[in-house]
Amino acid sequence: MKILKEISTYVIVVLIVILIRTFIITPVRVNGNSMKPTLNNNEILLLTKIKNNIKRFDIIVIEVEGERLVKRVIGLPGEHIKYVNNQLYVNDNLTNELFLETDTTSFDIKSMEYEIIPDNTYFVMGDNRGYSKDSRSFGPVNIDNIVGKTTFRLYPLTKIGKVK
Repeated sequence: MKILKEISTYVIVVLIVILIRTFIITPVRVNGNSMKPTLNNNEILLLTKIKNNIKRFDIIVIEVEGERLVKRVIGLPGEHIKYVNNQLYVNDNLTNELFLETDTTSFDIKSMEYEIIPDNTYFVMGDNRGYSKDSRSFGPVNIDNIVGKTTFRLYPLTKIGKVK
Protein backbone atom coordinates (compact mmCIF):
# COMPACT_ATOMS: atom_id res chain seq x y z
CA MET A 1 0.00 0.00 0.00
CA LYS A 2 2.84 2.40 0.84
CA ILE A 3 4.53 1.69 -2.52
CA LEU A 4 1.27 2.34 -4.37
CA LYS A 5 0.90 5.72 -2.66
CA GLU A 6 4.51 6.65 -3.50
CA ILE A 7 4.13 5.61 -7.15
CA SER A 8 0.87 7.52 -7.52
CA THR A 9 2.62 10.71 -6.34
CA TYR A 10 5.24 10.33 -9.10
CA VAL A 11 2.56 9.57 -11.69
CA ILE A 12 0.67 12.75 -10.73
CA VAL A 13 3.86 14.85 -10.99
CA VAL A 14 4.66 13.39 -14.41
CA LEU A 15 1.11 14.03 -15.63
CA ILE A 16 1.25 17.64 -14.45
CA VAL A 17 4.56 18.19 -16.28
CA ILE A 18 3.14 16.64 -19.46
CA LEU A 19 0.01 18.82 -19.26
CA ILE A 20 2.06 21.99 -18.73
CA ARG A 21 4.36 21.20 -21.68
CA THR A 22 1.46 20.23 -23.92
CA PHE A 23 -0.91 23.12 -23.23
CA ILE A 24 0.91 26.00 -21.52
CA ILE A 25 4.69 26.36 -21.90
CA THR A 26 7.60 24.45 -23.45
CA PRO A 27 11.16 25.09 -24.64
CA VAL A 28 11.79 25.62 -28.37
CA ARG A 29 15.07 25.77 -30.32
CA VAL A 30 15.87 28.36 -33.00
CA ASN A 31 16.82 26.60 -36.22
CA GLY A 32 18.75 28.72 -38.72
CA ASN A 33 19.76 32.35 -39.09
CA SER A 34 16.52 33.98 -40.26
CA MET A 35 16.05 35.88 -36.97
CA LYS A 36 19.59 37.29 -36.68
CA PRO A 37 20.66 39.50 -34.96
CA THR A 38 17.77 39.14 -32.48
CA LEU A 39 18.05 35.34 -32.22
CA ASN A 40 20.83 32.99 -33.31
CA ASN A 41 20.88 29.39 -34.47
CA ASN A 42 20.46 26.84 -31.62
CA GLU A 43 19.31 29.35 -29.01
CA ILE A 44 16.61 27.95 -26.73
CA LEU A 45 13.50 30.00 -25.98
CA LEU A 46 10.57 29.53 -23.66
CA LEU A 47 7.40 29.21 -25.75
CA THR A 48 4.03 30.20 -24.31
CA LYS A 49 1.33 28.22 -26.10
CA ILE A 50 -1.44 30.71 -25.42
CA LYS A 51 -2.23 32.38 -28.76
CA ASN A 52 -4.49 35.23 -27.76
CA ASN A 53 -3.29 38.83 -27.67
CA ILE A 54 -0.77 38.54 -30.53
CA LYS A 55 0.60 41.99 -31.31
CA ARG A 56 2.78 43.55 -33.98
CA PHE A 57 6.48 42.67 -33.52
CA ASP A 58 5.77 39.70 -31.20
CA ILE A 59 8.10 36.77 -31.84
CA ILE A 60 6.07 33.64 -32.55
CA VAL A 61 6.60 30.02 -33.54
CA ILE A 62 4.59 28.80 -36.51
CA GLU A 63 4.13 25.48 -38.29
CA VAL A 64 4.46 25.69 -42.06
CA GLU A 65 4.79 22.69 -44.34
CA GLY A 66 5.61 20.41 -41.39
CA GLU A 67 8.36 22.71 -40.13
CA ARG A 68 8.45 24.91 -37.02
CA LEU A 69 9.74 28.41 -37.73
CA VAL A 70 10.49 31.33 -35.40
CA LYS A 71 9.31 34.63 -36.93
CA ARG A 72 8.22 38.16 -36.02
CA VAL A 73 4.65 39.40 -36.53
CA ILE A 74 4.71 42.32 -38.96
CA GLY A 75 1.05 42.60 -39.98
CA LEU A 76 -2.22 41.92 -38.18
CA PRO A 77 -5.61 40.81 -39.58
CA GLY A 78 -7.35 43.55 -41.58
CA GLU A 79 -4.19 45.57 -42.25
CA HIS A 80 -2.57 46.55 -45.52
CA ILE A 81 1.22 46.37 -45.35
CA LYS A 82 3.97 47.35 -47.71
CA TYR A 83 7.67 48.15 -47.69
CA VAL A 84 8.96 51.14 -49.64
CA ASN A 85 12.65 52.11 -49.54
CA ASN A 86 13.28 49.82 -46.55
CA GLN A 87 10.41 51.36 -44.55
CA LEU A 88 7.34 49.51 -43.22
CA TYR A 89 3.96 51.08 -43.92
CA VAL A 90 0.87 49.77 -42.14
CA ASN A 91 -2.35 51.14 -43.61
CA ASP A 92 -0.17 53.81 -45.31
CA ASN A 93 1.32 54.95 -41.96
CA LEU A 94 5.09 54.67 -41.46
CA THR A 95 5.87 52.18 -38.68
CA ASN A 96 9.36 52.03 -37.16
CA GLU A 97 11.10 48.69 -36.73
CA LEU A 98 13.67 49.50 -34.03
CA PHE A 99 15.01 45.92 -33.88
CA LEU A 100 15.85 45.70 -37.59
CA GLU A 101 19.45 45.96 -38.83
CA THR A 102 19.07 44.56 -42.36
CA ASP A 103 17.37 45.87 -45.49
CA THR A 104 13.94 44.79 -46.64
CA THR A 105 13.23 44.60 -50.35
CA SER A 106 10.27 46.75 -51.35
CA PHE A 107 6.97 44.92 -51.79
CA ASP A 108 3.25 45.39 -51.30
CA ILE A 109 0.84 42.75 -49.97
CA LYS A 110 -1.25 43.51 -53.06
CA SER A 111 1.46 41.80 -55.13
CA MET A 112 0.54 38.61 -53.24
CA GLU A 113 -3.09 39.02 -54.37
CA TYR A 114 -4.30 40.31 -50.99
CA GLU A 115 -5.86 43.70 -50.48
CA ILE A 116 -5.47 43.31 -46.72
CA ILE A 117 -4.31 40.55 -44.38
CA PRO A 118 -7.27 38.15 -44.08
CA ASP A 119 -9.15 37.54 -40.83
CA ASN A 120 -7.44 35.16 -38.39
CA THR A 121 -4.10 35.42 -40.24
CA TYR A 122 -0.83 37.24 -39.55
CA PHE A 123 1.98 38.41 -41.81
CA VAL A 124 5.31 37.22 -40.40
CA MET A 125 8.92 37.86 -41.36
CA GLY A 126 12.35 36.98 -40.05
CA ASP A 127 14.61 39.78 -38.82
CA ASN A 128 17.35 38.66 -41.24
CA ARG A 129 15.21 39.54 -44.25
CA GLY A 130 17.58 38.33 -46.96
CA TYR A 131 17.72 34.82 -45.46
CA SER A 132 14.20 34.33 -44.19
CA LYS A 133 11.51 31.94 -45.39
CA ASP A 134 8.43 33.87 -44.31
CA SER A 135 5.03 35.24 -45.37
CA ARG A 136 6.58 36.73 -48.50
CA SER A 137 6.97 33.16 -49.78
CA PHE A 138 4.13 31.21 -48.09
CA GLY A 139 1.60 33.97 -47.43
CA PRO A 140 -0.13 35.09 -44.23
CA VAL A 141 -0.17 32.50 -41.43
CA ASN A 142 -3.48 31.28 -40.05
CA ILE A 143 -3.83 31.48 -36.26
CA ASP A 144 -4.30 27.69 -36.26
CA ASN A 145 -0.69 27.38 -37.50
CA ILE A 146 0.69 29.49 -34.66
CA VAL A 147 2.18 27.29 -31.95
CA GLY A 148 2.69 30.16 -29.51
CA LYS A 149 4.80 33.21 -28.76
CA THR A 150 8.04 33.75 -26.95
CA THR A 151 9.57 36.55 -24.94
CA PHE A 152 12.23 34.71 -22.92
CA ARG A 153 15.59 33.19 -23.90
CA LEU A 154 16.86 30.24 -21.81
CA TYR A 155 20.11 29.46 -23.65
CA PRO A 156 22.89 30.47 -24.04
CA LEU A 157 23.18 31.28 -20.37
CA THR A 158 25.14 34.45 -21.17
CA LYS A 159 22.02 35.82 -22.90
CA ILE A 160 19.34 34.45 -20.58
CA GLY A 161 16.42 36.85 -20.21
CA LYS A 162 13.77 38.79 -22.11
CA VAL A 163 13.90 38.81 -25.90
CA LYS A 164 12.93 42.05 -27.70
